[in-house]
Amino acid sequence: MRRAERARHIAQRLQELYPDPPIPLAHRDAYTLLIAVLLSAQCTDARVNQVTPALFARAPDPQAMVELGEAGVLELIRSCGLAPGKARAIVALSRILLTEHGGQVPESFAALERLPGVGHKTAGVVMSQAFGQPAFPVDTHIHRLAQRWGLSDGSSVARTERDLKKLFPQQSWRDLHLQMIYYGREHCSARGCDGTRCEICRTCYPRRKTAPQVRKA
Repeated sequence: MRRAERARHIAQRLQELYPDPPIPLAHRDAYTLLIAVLLSAQCTDARVNQVTPALFARAPDPQAMVELGEAGVLELIRSCGLAPGKARAIVALSRILLTEHGGQVPESFAALERLPGVGHKTAGVVMSQAFGQPAFPVDTHIHRLAQRWGLSDGSSVARTERDLKKLFPQQSWRDLHLQMIYYGREHCSARGCDGTRCEICRTCYPRRKTAPQVRKA
């Protein structure tokens, strides 16, 4: 099965499994999504969803977040990984949103990536899921699956993103990003599948006997 054929099969099967994939992080708007995605670094979505209700009840917008302050934010997100640094970034970016963007999350990759604690992946999630702009954020699940399925060589996250964008039509990126995450968690996890066990791995590589080498994100 050639790469383009694998890509078509994968997209079709993921659409069958997850026809309307929900965003796994609970949020209310672009701002709360931005904060939730920032918190999800080195932390599970489940943990973030346990933390954010109390955080967003106290600080649902940038002004309230700045008023809550770094210590107040830290107290509410302490159970998330890297909490002190995240608390600093959340308050700092909220202040920038107030002073430079009228309290609104900017609809621009460049502006988002200039915010403290916001990298390319976080910006991509917000641009795609909050604003409907074409983006294909690559997390650890997607980086792993792209290699197992022979869609990219995994030499870098940036390379994986470029390869996936070339293989799949732009209008599919938003859902496909989520579909791959759900499949990677439920069927082709790092420990649950080694590239030879799950349905898609078996279909794409029916004669594969040993696990392929996978580079970490």
